[in-house]
Amino acid sequence: MVTLKEIARECNVSATTVSNILNGKPKVSEETRLRVLDVVKKRGYQPNYIAQGLRNQKTKTIGIIAEDISQFSTPGMIESIMACCEEKGYRTIVQNLRLYARWKESWYNNEEAYRSVLEPALQELRSIKVDGVIYVAGHARIIHFFPEDFSMPVVLAYAYTNAEWIPSVVIEEEKGGYDMMKYLLSMGHREIGIIGGRADNIHTQKRLLGIQKAMFEEQVPYNPGWVRYGAWDRESGYEQAGPLVDAGVSAIFCMADRMAGGVYDYLEEHGLRAGEDISVTGFDNQDLSEYIRPALTTMSLPLSEIGHKAAEMLLERIGGEEKEAEAADEKAAEIKIPCSIVLRNSVKRKQS
Repeated sequence: MVTLKEIARECNVSATTVSNILNGKPKVSEETRLRVLDVVKKRGYQPNYIAQGLRNQKTKTIGIIAEDISQFSTPGMIESIMACCEEKGYRTIVQNLRLYARWKESWYNNEEAYRSVLEPALQELRSIKVDGVIYVAGHARIIHFFPEDFSMPVVLAYAYTNAEWIPSVVIEEEKGGYDMMKYLLSMGHREIGIIGGRADNIHTQKRLLGIQKAMFEEQVPYNPGWVRYGAWDRESGYEQAGPLVDAGVSAIFCMADRMAGGVYDYLEEHGLRAGEDISVTGFDNQDLSEYIRPALTTMSLPLSEIGHKAAEMLLERIGGEEKEAEAADEKAAEIKIPCSIVLRNSVKRKQS
């Protein structure tokens, strides 16, 4: 196996310079960095992480715990976490708890079942001696299973915490709900139905707060009877569309694109056209939103940004300079990343 010293000799630089380049430390010229990386690639050099860990008590490895990689929001976050870590010279190991695949949504209130898969995952990461952990939730909820004396730094992605020492990176949900409702109101709609997830769900609650704020600012009465709750799926959208159409709404704000797909189904079956007879909006910007007709106006989630920020914050806590660590402690709270509206063809201006 080629060694770091051999790479250094071939590039006519010091072993320290090669090490700095492989660890992402910006202490060399771009020309030197590219030359060294080219030789590393050609020679197939692989750092000895175990030996490095013995020397500096760090393995340069990050553990990622995903509640379930089958959730649409998870792959984008994991990809950006891995990209950020790779850029800084860290490897990643992913533990997929498969919570939704195992128990669908019935595991939420079953702490024993949850711990039966979480604890082994944590134990394995401890045995590997990862430098830190990023916990990636499938849906926003409060995570309270990391004690204050946990042996390594932790950052939560797409989840909240009641532990002050653990930072979390989440969607700016309330602003997302506010912006979408503001858009519908700007298009002349006043009778607006809303289909959310479960009433006790954090996504639903926070988006509803933003909706209420937008309506209050525009002096549009909020009608609780026009708010329906479901399960984030197409079937829920279909089931809840009927009462809203019967109530005479001119627009339906769905808190998930899949529910909007169900609304489309209902409207078509009843001789109505989405985007013409009744305007429809979604939330998530999943692939289906672009391909259904009319293409769905929706809210794009900042999944890559959440993953990148979570990784950035964890790496600040793990190593780096003292100043970075102090700054990290100050930010050990809740970082909100805004959504962005994607305007397509499913909303028609209502004529007064």
